[in-house]
Amino acid sequence: MTGLLGSSKEEESSEIMEERPAGTMPDPPQEMSQSDSEIGISSLMNKRAKLEEAIDYVGGLIANLKEKRTNLEKEIEEESVDIKNLKEKLMKVSDYINEETEGIQHLTQKRNAVENEADEVGTLISTMREKLSGIDKIIEDEGKRITTFKESRNKTNSF
Repeated sequence: MTGLLGSSKEEESSEIMEERPAGTMPDPPQEMSQSDSEIGISSLMNKRAKLEEAIDYVGGLIANLKEKRTNLEKEIEEESVDIKNLKEKLMKVSDYINEETEGIQHLTQKRNAVENEADEVGTLISTMREKLSGIDKIIEDEGKRITTFKESRNKTNSF
């Protein structure tokens, strides 16, 4: 089996060869049982070394994941603060809009009241104009009567 945790016999033997310093000759073969024992121990040592490497690799992955998670938490917190600040600003804008809407409604009511007063004044003016016109007509009629009376009197006196 080959891979992270396992190795083939060829890899094991090449790793055994690589572990020896360059320029040294392999030990001469000894008894079979001792040679088998060394190969078995070397194989176990190699597997242990690979397991340690795998554990170190996984540890590195875990540390990397923790760092990424910490960074994400920090970014989320920053976004949360930014969103809360935006929400507060929007609430202030909403309050301003409400105040302006109320102000406009107040001004509309005032304008309506002024328009109503203006209509009342216009009605009063119209009524007074009609009355003045009536008075003017009465004065004109009376003036004509007086003039007619004077003329008729002058005609009767001149005979």
